[in-house]
Amino acid sequence: MKILLTGARGGLGSECKEVLKSGYEIIAPDREEFDITSWDKVIIAINQLSPDIILNCAAFTKVDECETERKISERINVEGTRNLAQAAARYDKTTVHISSDFVFNGRKRLPQPYFEDDPMDPLCFYGFTKMESEMAVKQNTRNYIIIRAGWLYGIRGDNFLKKILRVALKRKRESICVVNDQFGSPTWSYRVARQIKLLLDNGKEGIYHATSEGYCSRYELAKYFLEKMGIKTPVVPCAAKEYPTPAIRPVNSILENRQLKREGLNVLLNWRKDLDTFIDKYGEDLLREETGAQGD
Repeated sequence: MKILLTGARGGLGSECKEVLKSGYEIIAPDREEFDITSWDKVIIAINQLSPDIILNCAAFTKVDECETERKISERINVEGTRNLAQAAARYDKTTVHISSDFVFNGRKRLPQPYFEDDPMDPLCFYGFTKMESEMAVKQNTRNYIIIRAGWLYGIRGDNFLKKILRVALKRKRESICVVNDQFGSPTWSYRVARQIKLLLDNGKEGIYHATSEGYCSRYELAKYFLEKMGIKTPVVPCAAKEYPTPAIRPVNSILENRQLKREGLNVLLNWRKDLDTFIDKYGEDLLREETGAQGD
């Protein structure tokens, strides 16, 4: 089977490209070659390439910038997704769309998680565009998988762990403050890519949560990560209100992989176990990447 993959240069998209090439033919055009925001280009490309599956990892994910660049984020996250879904419906293809924990308001009492059928109620514009993107998929095509992920990290692309490492290496022995009142499940993008492959292998459809087991605060994550990396920079907890951002973040971003577990398909592991494996495999690469960037 043939998969048309958008956003292949991103953190999750690059992992999907590697994981899915075992069992599928992957077509991963650059953004310049395949602009999802152009209906004409989407239709022409899908007609010519004739994929069986459209896997949409393309998104405008700079949460704070979404508040000021609303037209851009809406065009990419909503209009682009709608174009793909409508084209998939026209040519009877399956759509796989990546959504986010930001579709929820995060007001559930901790540690209660969010389930697939909980009502969406985003707090920020990024979350709004992801909610709208889900609706665009559901309203325009029948054959779809929607994956809600959150707190993603990986070796490619930018993410929270890389930012923390970057700041810690600059500060050295000077402490850094990380919020301790936002909670979620740090999730390795490689593991989500494996989850997507398993769903496709089994011909599944519907909405699935795909995050690691267990949860922590941003502060706990940063502290655990830097200690495992051997970085001595002190990490101190602080409240989110001390460091206001343009976009409001959910307090509770814990997702439960209920549907995956019901179907016996959950491959997500405890967040600490996966992070340990990730650091063992890529820790030195992360250090070289960040020290090299700071030396330029």
